[in-house]
Amino acid sequence: QVQLVESGGGLVQPGGSLRLSCKASGNILRDMAWFRQSPGKQRELVATIARGGSTNYADSVKGRFTISRDNAKNTVYLQMNSLKPDDTALYYCNTKILSASYWGQGTQVTVSS
Repeated sequence: QVQLVESGGGLVQPGGSLRLSCKASGNILRDMAWFRQSPGKQRELVATIARGGSTNYADSVKGRFTISRDNAKNTVYLQMNSLKPDDTALYYCNTKILSASYWGQGTQVTVSS
């Protein structure tokens, strides 16, 4: 069983930065991901990081967001720079163990002037 707790969201002006954290209980030595969902839109994959550290990003965030992990702290991060109003969403942390998918409760990011 894995529990994921996100934090770090908030209100930021366009062009600003935020750093999201996802603290996991249990074994997180697996691939991890950040997703986001805006009202009226489907949940979309933002970034992934493999156990070995390789990363992938959605085209919409490439060059602006960086996913990283600290296995010793059971924590995954999402550094978000040059934020845009379109980045406004509820951001979720995710991992999978066999056929089970685990989600946190989400942390709200609002980009507005």
